[in-house]
Amino acid sequence: MTVFMEKEYDLELPFDKRQVIESVVNEAVSYVDCPYEVEVCVTLTDNEGIRELNAQQRDIDKATDVLSFPMIEYDTPGDFSGIEDDISNFNPETGELILGDIVISLDKVVSQAEEYNHSTKREFAFLVAHSMLHLFGYDHMEEDERIEMEQKQEEILKNINITREDS
Repeated sequence: MTVFMEKEYDLELPFDKRQVIESVVNEAVSYVDCPYEVEVCVTLTDNEGIRELNAQQRDIDKATDVLSFPMIEYDTPGDFSGIEDDISNFNPETGELILGDIVISLDKVVSQAEEYNHSTKREFAFLVAHSMLHLFGYDHMEEDERIEMEQKQEEILKNINITREDS
């Protein structure tokens, strides 16, 4: 597994951001039973940085907590059959499956942790898990999809012992 982490904004948080990202990515890959080693790019930014990207990419001129940019189109979320038919899905140097990009607003991590009354570590890990599911083709446009994603996110975090009770 390769995680590229870019810091556009280095807000100090009381945990190792890279370690949490790698832990969540690893668990998400296991959780969906991905048969490949993967590559993920994670950018840490502030509200202004994510607002600009949200406006450019989605025509929504406001800050959001996380953006996901999947590199693979799945027929069915989490179904990896046929992925190997397209060599552009893989890094030619490492052979890893290129899942895509995650962009997280650290400002939103702090404000949402306070709003939801849990730790910044839990909020950060939640956003990574949420985004990883998007990179595997899951979405939450419909109510049943939202319920499924929420359940999967909670299970991924529970599996690595990051809960709402964490401080």
